[in-house]
Amino acid sequence: MTMFVLARDAKGAAGRPRFGVAATRKLGGAVVRNRAKRLSRELFRRHKPDADLDVVVVPRREFLAADFPSLERDYVVLLSSRGGRDAGPRRRPERGAR
Repeated sequence: MTMFVLARDAKGAAGRPRFGVAATRKLGGAVVRNRAKRLSRELFRRHKPDADLDVVVVPRREFLAADFPSLERDYVVLLSSRGGRDAGPRRRPERGAR
């Protein structure tokens, strides 16, 4: 899965975390997309982030083939690696002078 996490101002949405799923038709038919959405919502329900974060999950085809504990582990790792910080692109470390 691809996950976007964005810290936002506390003045919007009453300070609650917000969640979105972007399951495109590339993933499969309606039944497949709805299953991916249900699994994503369950991950969010079990592991709510800080109150000031927006989380968007983009499931991939392998998402549906994986078992739930591995999905849960990946979700927690992705959320903890970006939790509380702005979700902008990661910068490469600066190279030393040549």
